[in-house]
Amino acid sequence: QVQLVESGGGLVQPGGSLRLSCAASGSIAGIISMSWHRQAPGKQRELVARITSDGNTNYADSVKGRFTISRDNGKTTVYLQMNSLKPEDTAVYYCYANRWPMADWGKGTLVTVSL
Repeated sequence: QVQLVESGGGLVQPGGSLRLSCAASGSIAGIISMSWHRQAPGKQRELVARITSDGNTNYADSVKGRFTISRDNGKTTVYLQMNSLKPEDTAVYYCYANRWPMADWGKGTLVTVSL
């Protein structure tokens, strides 16, 4: 099992920036990819950004050019740099570790973009 702990959420004004962190521990050797997902009130959870074990990344169209996913050299912490935030980015952001056929979720961190 992999334990995932997110941090860095909070309240930010439109146009501002936040950096989320996801610290992984446990059976991290089997991780194929890690990703950030988000769920806004009344909406389904959606993929925001993913980084694979070899460093490839992909993003949701809605965040391309504004968000950047990265990780530390030890591959135990994944970051999501969020710039030019919009009110529609407001959601609980979850970290996800793919260890196919298993997977792990963090408990989430709330991001609120508002004046």
